[in-house]
Parts: sequence; C-alpha cells; structure tokens
Amino acid sequence: MRQVVIYPGEDGYWVAECPSLPGCISQGKTREEATQNVKEAIQGYIAPLQEDGLPNPVVQPGASAATELARGEGPSSSGSPRQSICKP
Repeated sequence: MRQVVIYPGEDGYWVAECPSLPGCISQGKTREEATQNVKEAIQGYIAPLQEDGLPNPVVQPGASAATELARGEGPSSSGSPRQSICKP
C-alpha cells in the first residue's frame, strides 16, 4: 500500500497525491472520487514501470493508509485528519 494525502483544493475539488510517486496526483468532486481517481493514477504510474522491467519507487515504511488533511477552507473544514485505506 502507498500513502495518499487527500485535501480540499482551492476550486472546491478534493486533491489526492501519492508522495512516494513524484507527480502522481489526481482530484475529484468528492473525497471518494478523488480516492478512486488516485488509485487509477497509481496503477497508471506503476504499470509502465513493470512492463519495462524497471523498479517501482520504494514504499515508505508505515505507509498503510490514506491521510486526509482538512486545510481550513474547502469541502470540509473539520480540521481533523481522517484515515482511509488506499490500495493501488
């Protein structure tokens, strides 16, 4: 599993990033849609590496869940992080 950071974007969409895969970022109208979209982005990032016999970027130890950060303004303003599982 890879760690995914999910947070509300400035445009009202949710943004989802996978820090262990540089440039692997997606978004969605809902948290759930952003999570699903980033799962697809992770698969799309890793598949060509596997096809070419290249190593996958290392998964950081302890990266077993997605972390949602509520950053004040946006779809959620609870301010408390939430955890959800995100498997590619």
